[in-house]
Amino acid sequence: MEPNTSSKPESKADDLINYDDAVSYWSSVPATVNGVLGGFGETTPVPKADVSGSMGFVRRLGPSLKIGEGRVKYGLDVGAGIGRVTRDFLSKVCDKVDLLEPVEPFVKEAHNQLAPLKQEGKIGEIFQLGIQDFEPEEDKYWLIWCQWCVGQVPDNILVEFLKKCQKSLQKTGGMIVVKENNSPVADDFDETDSSVTRTDESFRRIFKEAGLRLIMTALQKGMPRGIYPVRMYALKPDIQLQQ
Repeated sequence: MEPNTSSKPESKADDLINYDDAVSYWSSVPATVNGVLGGFGETTPVPKADVSGSMGFVRRLGPSLKIGEGRVKYGLDVGAGIGRVTRDFLSKVCDKVDLLEPVEPFVKEAHNQLAPLKQEGKIGEIFQLGIQDFEPEEDKYWLIWCQWCVGQVPDNILVEFLKKCQKSLQKTGGMIVVKENNSPVADDFDETDSSVTRTDESFRRIFKEAGLRLIMTALQKGMPRGIYPVRMYALKPDIQLQQ
């Protein structure tokens, strides 16, 4: 989650991203809720507000997020950190969840945090990979949830990842949700963790390039002042764009 403290916006901010620097930075951060949320941990309203907003968004999707007969509500938590989103949210709306996270200390802590859910059969695979290296299984996921992570890769890699995600969606009802901060004026590079906060316009362009159709969008409520707004995007493959 990006505070509004970055440097002067760049016209091609994503050119400045260095993925290795990003992973190095996050590997130095404590593997705690406070660490992964940039200081907005469990002593702040942010974690509860975040989960409440995500739950409400999924409920509003209603029939758009249907499940095929006999299919498992299989989720994918992209940029999973220590497993907070899976533990507090995705495990409650999905039957089973895979996690994707490149930072080794976070992955180790996710295994610890999610041990009870593993025993319940709610956790599938925990992949220690970046999104650029992930090759998802086709026709597997009911809900792919990408939260506070896609700013670590440039536009072209994000487009390719979203294309791969489309193929991995279940044919009936599968959906991708991207939940990220929005920069209000221009894409904004943050040298601290080598990431970019994109504008709403940039996200919509990227989704179109990836062949996705925007089903619904909403702003997250209850976030602290001084950070960029957080927006959720629900996406499905757009057959017309792919023809």
